[in-house]
Amino acid sequence: MRVGQGVDFHRLIQDRNRPLMIGGIEIPGDLALQGHSDADVGLHALSDALLGALALGDIGDHFPDTDPAWRNMDSSAILQHCLQKMLERGYGLSNVDLTLLGEQPRIKPHRQRMRERLADLLDLPLDAVSVKATTTEKMGALGREEGLAAMAVVLLIPA
Repeated sequence: MRVGQGVDFHRLIQDRNRPLMIGGIEIPGDLALQGHSDADVGLHALSDALLGALALGDIGDHFPDTDPAWRNMDSSAILQHCLQKMLERGYGLSNVDLTLLGEQPRIKPHRQRMRERLADLLDLPLDAVSVKATTTEKMGALGREEGLAAMAVVLLIPA
């Protein structure tokens, strides 16, 4: 078995023209996450957790933000790339645990839909996909609503 963890942060911005993507779903509103790709912190953290479990670096190694080819990329494609690396190395995914950290947006109303989308993207049963959220009690940059963070843990098992 292998365990991997991933962490990602993106700045929150006001941009009605950019969708707010978190955990593979679009959350309606005026907020967006700033980044080279679609800036989905949840999928980025999960992708980094997969790469970490495989000792393959991080998504910046595979999808550098200096490459215009990845501009506005759908982060589900990043996740699929990481899942393919996992399969190539003879592993399967047992379960995932994703935690989102920030004051905005409120995650609870979207959590079930995120879990369902992640279960679909990861080809896992719903009871193997956890999504949680917490605030920082108004402390620091996340508490000032300047950004959103995500932490993910994955367990890989031999296929």
